[in-house]
Amino acid sequence: MSVDCIPIFFLLFLISFCKADDQLTHEKPLTHRDMLISKSGYFALGFFSLTSSNKSFYLGVWYHGLPGPRTVVWVANRDNPITTPSSAVLTVTTSSDLVLAASDGHNIWKTASSITAGAVRAHAVLLDSGNFVLRLPNATNIWQSFDHPTDTILPTMKFLYSYKAEVVGRLVAWKSSDDPSSGDFSYSSDPSSPDLQAAIWNKISPYCRMGVWNGVPVSGETLLTNASTILYYQTTINSGDEVYSMFTIFNNLPFTRVILDYTGDLKVLSWNSHSSSWVLFGERPAAACDLYNSCGPFSYCDVTQIVPMCECLDGFEPNDDNFGRGCRRIAVLKCDKQSHFVALPEMKVPDNFLHIRNKSFEQCKAMCNHNCSCTAFAYANLSSAGAMADPSRCLVWSGELIDVAKATAGENLYVRLADTAGIWFFMLSYFLQVIRVFYQ
Repeated sequence: MSVDCIPIFFLLFLISFCKADDQLTHEKPLTHRDMLISKSGYFALGFFSLTSSNKSFYLGVWYHGLPGPRTVVWVANRDNPITTPSSAVLTVTTSSDLVLAASDGHNIWKTASSITAGAVRAHAVLLDSGNFVLRLPNATNIWQSFDHPTDTILPTMKFLYSYKAEVVGRLVAWKSSDDPSSGDFSYSSDPSSPDLQAAIWNKISPYCRMGVWNGVPVSGETLLTNASTILYYQTTINSGDEVYSMFTIFNNLPFTRVILDYTGDLKVLSWNSHSSSWVLFGERPAAACDLYNSCGPFSYCDVTQIVPMCECLDGFEPNDDNFGRGCRRIAVLKCDKQSHFVALPEMKVPDNFLHIRNKSFEQCKAMCNHNCSCTAFAYANLSSAGAMADPSRCLVWSGELIDVAKATAGENLYVRLADTAGIWFFMLSYFLQVIRVFYQ
């Protein structure tokens, strides 16, 4: 589906004549009657309420000039609403902080910049990207809303997954469609492996796990509106100390966003001027079996099918008719018996892996082969991509393989199977692997 941008350009052309200011200074605070509008009229910042009762007010940023309900992309005081909007004032303090305060003097929300009192005074600016920044006269940003997202990622926003192996960035969904307070669902990297994977969480439990990153310093994916038009391009960067992602869109128009909605779905949405509505271009979970471990152990969700469904891994059979209970081995794996590995291509590899560094493919395979409890391994050679210190990514699994999926952007998963069926079973498995590779 193509996105017709001409009406949007026309709308923004008209908005550009608006004289509303995009800056906030110590001498000019923001009250409930005021609104900042970015230079080209893309975004607005001000006070808003989402319910007819008008009992809870918030300071936030939204798309300016689009018809229909207000689309809010950032909320400052989401868990501390304003009850008397006429008394709230947003001010740039003499110590170069942003403070949202009530008339009685108590702070509702504030920033914490790195500038000490007595330094040159800062001002705040709402940018055309939707970023609300606290800036020094020399154009140095000392605080920005892009570093503190609520439920939305905007184009050019650097979403920092981890820094020095610690979780940093997190999206937290709204509680409901008209309540921006923190809900149950969140999106962040996995604390157990913050440099390698991210997930949607329902409170503290995984709800939908994304594919494991291959560790390449720069990788990207493209979403097309048609055969020739790039709407959305996301880049994931691993600089060594930090892992972050950023996306850009066609002609740099800001009318595309990634949102974690209150139902737990992570969505890519783009504005369509014909229907005057947000159009869905991608989401996770993409199917019911895409939910965390919904297919059970030793099974996988095949999302490449028109109707995604659970399937058993090669060498396994269903426990029963309910795939939620997973699959079992056709031939039991025993330590004192011979075994081999079968390669399953285009897989989202399982959860609960052990990451072993600085190994070759053969060394990674040998580590699994020599460990009686090892059930699978996966390997990525990163030397040609200019990886940092470690040119490899060796993952090994022990015990059950859970939350596996088949996806076009997946990788080879090497699953360990028993040789107890004899040489003919081994030869048949090898023959099936050859056919699978031939038809890739």
